[in-house]
Amino acid sequence: MSRIPEDELEFRFFRSGGPGGQNVNKVSTAVQMRFDVKNSPSLTEPVKARLMKLAGSRLTLDGVILITAVRFRTQERNRADAIERLDDMVAEASIKPVYRVPTRPTRASKERRLKTKSTRSTIKSGRGKPSLD
Repeated sequence: MSRIPEDELEFRFFRSGGPGGQNVNKVSTAVQMRFDVKNSPSLTEPVKARLMKLAGSRLTLDGVILITAVRFRTQERNRADAIERLDDMVAEASIKPVYRVPTRPTRASKERRLKTKSTRSTIKSGRGKPSLD
């Protein structure tokens, strides 16, 4: 199920490179999908900001995400692959990050830490050479 309406996506088909015989030379199976994040009415502003950060090098200066799909030999499967990859990106951007609330250590935990430090210190000092007293 797509999170973004089909009318917001723009597809361009071209011939993919690599092996494949006559099929590569004749059929435009590769897909380049464009999605205008900045002007999309279906996403909220925080999701847009996270999606643009997540897109990285796939984002143009105009705020358009370019996804190129060439994995499969048919146009339909490449198109579905591009949509699925965009959906995964939107799903990841939709998750609101959890911020850590800083807390102070309790008095008992400070005392426990100091006690273990002193115990460790005595253990380590006992490993040295014996004194000639």
